[in-house]
Amino acid sequence: MLKQRRPGSWKPSGPQIGARLIVSSHSERNDRKKPSSPGRDFRSKPRENNKFSKGQGDAKDWIWGTHAVEAALSNPARPVPKRLLATPDRAKRLAPHLSRAPFLQILEGAEIARQLPAGAVHQGIALKIDEPEMLTVHDLGSPAQGLLVMLDQITDPQNIGAIFRSAAAFGAKGVILQDRHAPALTGVLAKTAVGAVDKIPCARVVNLSRALEELADLGWRAVGLAGEAEATLDQVLDERPTVLVLGSEGEGVRRLVAEHCDVMGKIAMPGGFESLNVSAAAAVALYEASKLRR
Repeated sequence: MLKQRRPGSWKPSGPQIGARLIVSSHSERNDRKKPSSPGRDFRSKPRENNKFSKGQGDAKDWIWGTHAVEAALSNPARPVPKRLLATPDRAKRLAPHLSRAPFLQILEGAEIARQLPAGAVHQGIALKIDEPEMLTVHDLGSPAQGLLVMLDQITDPQNIGAIFRSAAAFGAKGVILQDRHAPALTGVLAKTAVGAVDKIPCARVVNLSRALEELADLGWRAVGLAGEAEATLDQVLDERPTVLVLGSEGEGVRRLVAEHCDVMGKIAMPGGFESLNVSAAAAVALYEASKLRR
């Protein structure tokens, strides 16, 4: 039986996949934010005291690497940059309006590295900037068409960054994160996403179940991934507007969230291995869903 859903700024020019996803994850929590407006607007305010990256001081606000920085600078949903660090050689390749920006500092590579977490491969450029403005669930889901990705308590920055990258590659309309259990769209996450966090709209919500209810009202169908599901993804996916719901490593999609999905599906893996990393599972699911929309 298939599981059914219960009612309810600055603007610049064999084995299956599911509950047992094998990957180490970060469990540090983010400060919970209140909704930015009453009613069913689950958008959160900008994070001012996010301490997800322990021991790195203010490194949480940094983005580094050529593609990630260029995408952030070209995203009108981002606020004014706080600092832009570039090596002399890299500064020569900046757009004219950036080469004259008051927030630009030209430093040697070693000096830039000292501002960032240990091991950050900055490629001669780093940007200190706040997250882009988040959309509401209603704005992200209107009109109901295409694909959305919802992440249930997935906390590892590299996994989330890779999921953003896959979402961009397969034409997803947006990504929905939990406000309390997801890192900022900076740092390792932004570097792993290679600019995708500034190409794919994002919403942060306090309650995923309520967000799924609102999306259902807008015409979206929720498909959750679970290893114990009876049907495979190719059996449950169709051409209707679809929210792909992925759960955390170890626990999978939580019960209340799963109850708000229209159906649960699994990834058929005839190779005999028991599980996939959640970002790999997301890529497979996005590929399967995108095939129906070509």
